[in-house]
Amino acid sequence: MTIHKEGYKTIAVTTVGLLLLNLIIYYLVGKSLFFYFILFTSTVFFLIILNFFRRPVRIFEVVDNNVIVAPADGTVVVIEEVKESDFFQEDRLQLSIFMNVFNVHINWIPIGGKILHSSHQRGRFMAAYLPKSSVDNERSSIIIESESGQKILVRQIAGALAKRIVTYTKEGQNCRINQQLGFIKFGSRVDLYLPLGTEVLVKPDDKVYGNRTAIARLK
Repeated sequence: MTIHKEGYKTIAVTTVGLLLLNLIIYYLVGKSLFFYFILFTSTVFFLIILNFFRRPVRIFEVVDNNVIVAPADGTVVVIEEVKESDFFQEDRLQLSIFMNVFNVHINWIPIGGKILHSSHQRGRFMAAYLPKSSVDNERSSIIIESESGQKILVRQIAGALAKRIVTYTKEGQNCRINQQLGFIKFGSRVDLYLPLGTEVLVKPDDKVYGNRTAIARLK
């Protein structure tokens, strides 16, 4: 277990800020009950930040090129047919994973292939578990063409606390499972828009793990 590169700056700023706060409190009140309360609270807060940016080592053994792996840790909150009107202009199977602040927030490539599209859209910062967050919130959209020629849309969605979406993919590049797609800071959601007829291997409220849980299989 290591720390993700997206957390270096946040952890450094947090460390300096907490150290200064505790030094000021100690200077003002000395070794009082209030000082120890602040010290304890600061330690818990620092550990939460450290835990948020953890980077676990995960390797998914690919035995079927049509298997789709969870792009994120979290809970399956949506499995339904919807009209995808931004890119495909057709009905698609939407599968959404909600990440709370305690989940690993790295996003992974869900299937090997080629990046056909990668873009960022500005938007609102509503709670990521709300249905309208898929189209109203700040988001990044990535279209992957699988080795079998089928196209899937991966959408990183910001939440009420998530103010920054990082996407590493570029149009035209080849991608593979076990490769990181990006990172979303502090609570968010990832949507997949899959071809109709895709076999779903999970159900609503299931807990899934990025780059570890097989969630669907293309027909």
